[in-house]
Amino acid sequence: MNLKQLIEQYVAFRQSLGERFKTNAAILRAFARVIGEVADIADVRVEQVSAFLVGAGPITRTWRVKYDALLGFYRYAISRGYAVASPLPAVMPKRPLSLIPYIYSQDELRRLLQATDSYQRLRSCMEPVTVRTLVLLLYGTGLRCREAVGLNRADVDLEGSLLTVRQTKFFKTRLVPFGPSLAQALHQYIARGQRPGPVSGDQVPFFTTREGARVSQETLKGTFRRVCNHAGIRRHDGGRYQPRLHDLRHTFAVHRLTSWYRQGADVQRLLPLLSVYMGHVCLEATQVYLSMTPELLHEAGTRFEHYTKEVHHD
Repeated sequence: MNLKQLIEQYVAFRQSLGERFKTNAAILRAFARVIGEVADIADVRVEQVSAFLVGAGPITRTWRVKYDALLGFYRYAISRGYAVASPLPAVMPKRPLSLIPYIYSQDELRRLLQATDSYQRLRSCMEPVTVRTLVLLLYGTGLRCREAVGLNRADVDLEGSLLTVRQTKFFKTRLVPFGPSLAQALHQYIARGQRPGPVSGDQVPFFTTREGARVSQETLKGTFRRVCNHAGIRRHDGGRYQPRLHDLRHTFAVHRLTSWYRQGADVQRLLPLLSVYMGHVCLEATQVYLSMTPELLHEAGTRFEHYTKEVHHD
């Protein structure tokens, strides 16, 4: 069967199950373009698949993402008689080292916020106050970048200090309360006024460019990279990537856990609450933060030391 046609059939099938299936669909369509859209699925060779998986550079975690997309597709094709066997490689390469998130210090966060007012050499599409407010929001709530720029005016309840985050990474909607300091920053941002955008009603974006359009993830990430450079914030721990916008989410979680330890709170009881707040689908995704920084490990160790002394005393 024609490779492109079968891929579109498979994508439609997965989406009919309620899946968004955007990333895998894009991977499979790229696969069809590389192999040849009019090629027959039976003619796809192992070496062609291997070349697509590896790409142009060294093997990264993307290799596994592509592999999983093709694995699901070929299972579908084989189960319906379109293919006899899978041309995926039998030997899996060694997994690359996991990405180590960067945890910003309090001093670096202050420098970031200061840099939002002075990083621009030329007028850009984003006002400094927009960049500053987004940094505050991402650190103050742990939202994902896509969730933050996707907020509409109707999703931000300034009086009730509550965000409605819709259609998140795992297709759910959640409520995210925020504190008075962030509420004040959001009040000030919205009170500045802005150009009317191309949409109205409930779809009016909260964060906009100078022209009133919704801020895109790509624009925000590029702007944040310039802010980091201007603030002199770089990692020196051998990590593969420089500090990223998404690392504000990791920093939020680590700082929250560290604060709970220092307050003497029951962290194990509070951990599921943090997991729900951040929109994780499983507790394990939140538990990884418990061993992410020396400061957090120190606080946990201090808590355990106090506990063992109390037990020994009893």
